[in-house]
Amino acid sequence: MAIKRHATAVWEGTGKEGKGTLTTQSTTLSKTQYSYKSRFEEGTGTNPEELIAAAHAGCFSMKLSFNIDAAGFVAKKLETKCEITLDGGKITQSHLILSAHIDGISKEKFDELVAAAEKECPISKSLNTAISVQATLNA
Repeated sequence: MAIKRHATAVWEGTGKEGKGTLTTQSTTLSKTQYSYKSRFEEGTGTNPEELIAAAHAGCFSMKLSFNIDAAGFVAKKLETKCEITLDGGKITQSHLILSAHIDGISKEKFDELVAAAEKECPISKSLNTAISVQATLNA
């Protein structure tokens, strides 16, 4: 079964002086501001790269949780930060930084499940860029 989600962007004005809003289907983002300054400088609002980072961190964490469950373990906490690099008008890197709390799992099994999640999560599959993971297993 195919799942469809949507978001809407509204932009007014020029690329540099204009402004826009983003609204998601769930309304978690509801006319959320974005602009040249929020994307390329330090302005108020969000930007597409930040949203891709959030999507990749969330997707990877959820896929890893499913992998951990299937292996017979339970993740107490998975905290993933994603750093998206935009260089020369192209996303060149998505770097995931994971801190995981999982009882009873070996480092080898953990590394195996992390590597699988990196490759299998739908956002990883959709990105045409280098993807890396720095994973820490905490007791």
